[in-house]
This record gives sequence, structure tokens and C-alpha cells, in this order.
Amino acid sequence: MRYAQGGGLTDERRAFREQLRLEAAERFIRGEENTVIAHGLRVSVRSVQRWRKGWSQDGPRALASKGPASLPLLSDELFAVLERELAMGPVAHGWPD
Repeated sequence: MRYAQGGGLTDERRAFREQLRLEAAERFIRGEENTVIAHGLRVSVRSVQRWRKGWSQDGPRALASKGPASLPLLSDELFAVLERELAMGPVAHGWPD
């Protein structure tokens, strides 16, 4: 799930995705096919292909979370101002309704 400010995943969701990748690595070791892994983990085959490629080149560390994709562009205070302004609607800012 993406978020309006900064985008990306929550820490919990990022940890969940990392756990999926590590589970896939265990299944790579057992020799399972990409399609079987994708079905079992409920992810796309393409994701499993990317994970396997990274895993084969750099091992399990390639599957570790790299942290948030980006930092928020607005401070919490500025985000609150933006929300207030948006709540006022377009007419308050000179636009037709």
C-alpha cells in the first residue's frame, strides 16, 4: 500500500515483504520452480524471477530490505497545512466548483 506523503511501504509491510523474499530463498535451495514459489507465496512469477536472480548473484543479502524508497517531501506540519487547504475546496482557491 502506498501513502500520499512520501510513498512506499510501512515498516511492518516492508518487513513482511522481506520475509517473503527470505522464504523464497529457502525454496530456491530446495530446487522449487519459480511458478510453484510464486503460487505458494501469492506473488508474481516475475517477482520470484527477480529475487532468484539477485539471490544467485549476491546470496541472501540481495533479498534484504533496503529501507524506505524515499523520505517524505513534506514535514508533518506542512502536510497538515496541505490537508486543511484541500479541505477548503477548489472555490476557496479561485477555481470553479
